[in-house]
Amino acid sequence: MSDARLRALVREIPDFPKPGINFKDITPLMADADALAESVARLTDYARALEVDCVVAAEARGFLLGPALALALGTGFVLARKPGKLPYETVSAEYELEYGEEMLELHTDAVAAGRRVLVHDDLLATGGTAATLCDLVEQLGGEVVGCGFLIELAFLGGRERLAGRDVHALLTYES
Repeated sequence: MSDARLRALVREIPDFPKPGINFKDITPLMADADALAESVARLTDYARALEVDCVVAAEARGFLLGPALALALGTGFVLARKPGKLPYETVSAEYELEYGEEMLELHTDAVAAGRRVLVHDDLLATGGTAATLCDLVEQLGGEVVGCGFLIELAFLGGRERLAGRDVHALLTYES
């Protein structure tokens, strides 16, 4: 399946969730079985070469493809959640989104020291979420070996925030 076909299944919603934001809605892509399978396969191809031990993703968007990617890779999946959602001891970090501030937490035992980790999200915008996931993984002694995304909004500079890391996106939007 071509990039053009995948891109055609991403719907743009102007002024959502607030004025000035052009939201990339992936629900049509997710509803198309062939596009969903192709997206997971391509992300798996990227990650397989990195020899990852687990995939880490943040709620809620990263939970869409993250578990499928982990399953295809034969690895575990680690949940990063908002404060108060994880029942065990956690480490946490605050970060800024393109339209607000957030905090993420991981269980203190979610990533063992030395584990090779793929950070995944459906969207790379300003890089705040992914950079925070990298920081949390490294706080626990894990090694972030790559950052994989379905979509990159290149004009927001998120890749720069992840400078020095291996970053891969299936679809890139320049504007």
